[in-house]
Amino acid sequence: QVRPVESGGGLVQPGGSLRLSCSAPGSISGAKSLGWYRQAPGKQRELVAEIISGGITNYTDSVKGRFTISRDNSKNTMYLQMNSLKPEDTAVYYCYVNHYFGSYWGQGTQVSVSS
Repeated sequence: QVRPVESGGGLVQPGGSLRLSCSAPGSISGAKSLGWYRQAPGKQRELVAEIISGGITNYTDSVKGRFTISRDNSKNTMYLQMNSLKPEDTAVYYCYVNHYFGSYWGQGTQVSVSS
């Protein structure tokens, strides 16, 4: 009931864009933090972007200037806008909702960047 659900993944050519959505079953307005992670085959899962206290956003260096994390509290949804995609961005992307009472992972959505 409390597990968020990702959507918006797919296949895109290098240089293209995708917008991922993460729908939470309840309010995210009071979340301690929100984040997007990704994991490629044979690779370690890594933090891509997050929103922390005060609405501050942080990005891993490899996506700075290309990805944007955002939220819409009225829709209980968070987003990851991905532009100028590269083959190295290919991975399963997971959203993470970190509440004060518990933390929840989505099941992931596949993003494939290939020509």
